Amino acid sequence: MSGTTAMRENLRQMIAVLQAERQALAGLDLDAIMGCAQDKVALCGTLDDCGPFADASQIDDECRGMLDAARRLNEVNRQVRNLIAANVAARLDALTGSPALYNAPGKSRAAYACAGSRS
Repeated sequence: MSGTTAMRENLRQMIAVLQAERQALAGLDLDAIMGCAQDKVALCGTLDDCGPFADASQIDDECRGMLDAARRLNEVNRQVRNLIAANVAARLDALTGSPALYNAPGKSRAAYACAGSRS
């Protein structure tokens, strides 16, 4: 299988895994989330094995489109994960009445500031 053909197939699999990860995040299915994380790591290694591409001109338009789609899906999943983490932290704070209980000394929650509270 040529490098581009292998890359195309692996990118299809990566997009499917990222879509499955999104569903797992939406359902808060920890086992599925962990399985998707392992699949992503394995696919990243497989994509590395497709061969080095000296420049972007060696990647066809279909692969370039799938790479862009995978980047976008991964970014959306990252944002969903961060919102879930912020929500869990807010709930723990509400339950304990002590927002500093789970923070490292001297650390703030600036990274979660954009998440806001959800009703």
